[in-house]
Amino acid sequence: MENRLLNQFNNVITSQWLSKQIEIPYGPLTPRELFELAYHTCNSVTMRNIHIKLSSSEDQGGSKAILYSNSKKFTAIEALDNSLKITKYFSEGTTGDKVITEIQPALKRRKEIFASKDTEFKTQILKSILVERKLDECANLVMLKGINRKIYFAIGDARESAAVVPMFMEAEGASLVQLALNKWMETAQRLEQEQTFPDNLVSGILKNITQIKRWLLDLISSNLDK
Repeated sequence: MENRLLNQFNNVITSQWLSKQIEIPYGPLTPRELFELAYHTCNSVTMRNIHIKLSSSEDQGGSKAILYSNSKKFTAIEALDNSLKITKYFSEGTTGDKVITEIQPALKRRKEIFASKDTEFKTQILKSILVERKLDECANLVMLKGINRKIYFAIGDARESAAVVPMFMEAEGASLVQLALNKWMETAQRLEQEQTFPDNLVSGILKNITQIKRWLLDLISSNLDK
């Protein structure tokens, strides 16, 4: 399903759908920092990440993510050379106004808050958004009927990334989140590693990932919006 969506995005959406876009300069943040903040600001529980590519350098552009929402809209986040571009693609009869009325002011505000914070705060926020991305990667692999080994490692990456973030580990509910991640790691580990993830487990893992994602999005936003 997801490959079909990505093919549709590349071959049809970008050339034939309506779109609205914003551009935000990086300074004083690095391209990677603003990209990560934008990823979180554009993301929601009802969105799925269908593509992500990270630049090899945190100080350069080149990162790109494509999110797909259950309202059948696409959001592309692109780190250009001198600014970050966010484009919302939508079909006739709908609107992409949110990218201008909600995403742009929220991201500008969070950029200012983030820039004013110390290194420790910045590190914890970025590592928390990394966990957010790893959860999205895991959900996408499940939807794509990925192999168990890849799903196991995606869950493991999310769990290990979270374990070193005090903001995450000290938050109410963190122990339940880690328990759930452990459970799915153990489940994936017991499966035949090169086989596709079994259909009868898909709804269970997606439900859990969605619950964890909602909790994590709230945690990151509450710290970014103080």
